[in-house]
Amino acid sequence: MTVILVLGALLLLLFLGVPIAFALGGLGLAMLIFGGFSPLMAPQGLYSLADNFVLLAVPLFLLMSNILLKGGVGRDLFAAVQSWVGHWPGGLAVATIFSCGIFAAISGSSVATAATIGTVAIPEMEQRGYRRRFILGLLAAGGTLGILIPPSIPMIVYGVITEESIGSLFLAGIGPGLVLIGLFVGFSVLYAWVGPDYTPMKRAGWDERRRAGIRALPTLALAALIVGGLYAGAFTPTEAAAVGFGGALVLTGPVLRTMTWAKLREAVMDSMKTTVTILLILAGAKIFGKAITLYRIPQDISSAIVATFDTAGPFLLAVGAVLLIMGLVLEALSMLLIMVPVLYPSLAALGIDPIWFGILFVILIECALITPPVGLNLYVVQAVGRARMGEVASGVWPFIIMMLATVFAIYFLPDIALYIPFRL
Repeated sequence: MTVILVLGALLLLLFLGVPIAFALGGLGLAMLIFGGFSPLMAPQGLYSLADNFVLLAVPLFLLMSNILLKGGVGRDLFAAVQSWVGHWPGGLAVATIFSCGIFAAISGSSVATAATIGTVAIPEMEQRGYRRRFILGLLAAGGTLGILIPPSIPMIVYGVITEESIGSLFLAGIGPGLVLIGLFVGFSVLYAWVGPDYTPMKRAGWDERRRAGIRALPTLALAALIVGGLYAGAFTPTEAAAVGFGGALVLTGPVLRTMTWAKLREAVMDSMKTTVTILLILAGAKIFGKAITLYRIPQDISSAIVATFDTAGPFLLAVGAVLLIMGLVLEALSMLLIMVPVLYPSLAALGIDPIWFGILFVILIECALITPPVGLNLYVVQAVGRARMGEVASGVWPFIIMMLATVFAIYFLPDIALYIPFRL
C-alpha cells in the first residue's frame, strides 16, 4: 500500500507540473518527517552528493560539449566525413550518422550532438532532395548516440547511483553504439536505393578530401584521446572530462581559431545552467532515495519482482514496457533517477549483470529523447530545422524500431556490450 501511495503522490506532483527535482526532494523530505525519521538526513544526503569526485565529470563534459558546439567543430567534422562517403547511395545521410557518432564520442551530450550536426546537415540534405521528415528523424535519432557512445552523462549518473564502474559502463556502450550506427547507416542506404528523394553527389577529389581531413584531424584526435585514454586506463572518467575540456579549449582557440570571448562566455553560462539543473535533480533524487530506502520500498519491490518473475526475460520485457510508457511523459534523466534505485536490488537475484543492464536501460531511455510529447531531441531538431513538431515526430519511428531491435540483439548476444570491457 505504501508503494502505491508514494508512486501515486510522485506521479501527481509531476502531472501538476512540479519540477522533477522539487517533486523528488519534497516528497522525500515529507516521507522522512511523517515516518518519524530525522529531517537532518536530507542535508546530510545533499552533502554526501556534493562530496563526490565522480560528479565533477558532469560540468566538465558539459563545458567541453558547449565549447565544441559554439566553436563550430561540427562543420569541419561533417565536411570531412562527407568528402569520403558523400557519393555513396544516401551518402549525406551516412555522413550525418558518422558525424553524430564521432561528435557523440567527444561531447557525451545528446542535445549538443543533434544541434551541432543538425545546423550543418539540414541545409545540405534539403538541397539534395531528401524529404524533411526523413532528415529531421535522422538527426533526432543520431543525436541520441550522445548518451550511448562514451562519454555519457546518464552513464555517469547510473554509475553514481549503483556504485558500478563508470569506466566499464563507458566501454560497454561502444559495441551497442557501433551496432546502432550500423543500423542507421543501413537504413539510410536502403532509403536512398528504394526512394527517388535524393540527388546523387559526385565523388570528392583527393585534394578536397585532404583539405577537409586536415581541418577535421584535431577533432578526431580529441575523440581518440578521450576514448583511447579511458580504454587504456590512462585516466578516470573525471580526468577524461578535464582532458576533454582542456582539449576543446585548445582545439577551438589556437588550432581552429573559431572561439571568441563572447562564445566562450555563452558556453560557460549554458553549461552552468545545465549543471545546476542536473545537480538539483540529483539532490532531490538523493533525498527521495534515502526516504524510500528507510521505508524499505526498494526491498519490497525487489521481493515482489523476484516472486513474480523467476527469469530475466519476462522481467526485462516488463521493464522495457514501463520505460517506453514513461518515456512519453518523462525525460531520460528523470526516468533513470526514479527507476534505477528501485530496480537495481532485483538484478542480482535474477542473475542480471548490472553493467549490461545499464546499457540496456540507456538504450531504452534513448527512446524517451525522441518520443513525443516530451522528447528533448525533438524540440532541439525542431528549433534547428524550423520545422513543425509533427514533421519531426513522424520521422523518428523507423529509428525507434531500430533502437528496440538493438535491445533484442543485446539480450540474445550479451557480448555486444560486455566483450570490450570484460573480454578484450
